[in-house]
Amino acid sequence: MADKDGGEMLSVTRLHTDRLIGTSLSAEDFDDLCNMHQEPRVMATLGGLRSAEQTQRFLRENLDHWEKYGYGIWVFRDQTAKRFVGRGGLRNVTLGDKNEVEVVYAVMAEFWNKGVATEIATVSLKVAFERVGMENIVAFTLPTNWPSRRVMEKVGLRYERDIDHAGLPHVLYRIKREKYRIA
Repeated sequence: MADKDGGEMLSVTRLHTDRLIGTSLSAEDFDDLCNMHQEPRVMATLGGLRSAEQTQRFLRENLDHWEKYGYGIWVFRDQTAKRFVGRGGLRNVTLGDKNEVEVVYAVMAEFWNKGVATEIATVSLKVAFERVGMENIVAFTLPTNWPSRRVMEKVGLRYERDIDHAGLPHVLYRIKREKYRIA
């Protein structure tokens, strides 16, 4: 289905942008996720390398998330060659004692610096605000992860405060529905 401007096509389980096709995470994505989770450059800011067992647990948890909430992480492929580009989407998290919805994105290194993470974050926010009706979205990363912080800022999230997450210092960004701009 096309949006009101005839641009990106959106549903909750399948997304299309100018360059990418996003589909809701499935068991068939295991091999691509394993490859991503074994890429040291990609995983350097995502908690480190993950074994096949850890990737299976990640997959199971995120499939359960889809079941529980009706949204979650999508796997993105380029429209031309259908190559795995990365993963991203919306994930419920608890920060301190507060439940939040986080926009997430992780892109294979060969696609870095091409605007792909920004494209994934943009379409994820569009689904969050226009399809799911969320009121605000957060994102967080290590303070030194400047590329991720730049993506957050490009899509409209603003620095809110420093936090601790998973025993490490992080920076928390947020965008509220009323500040969201339709691109």
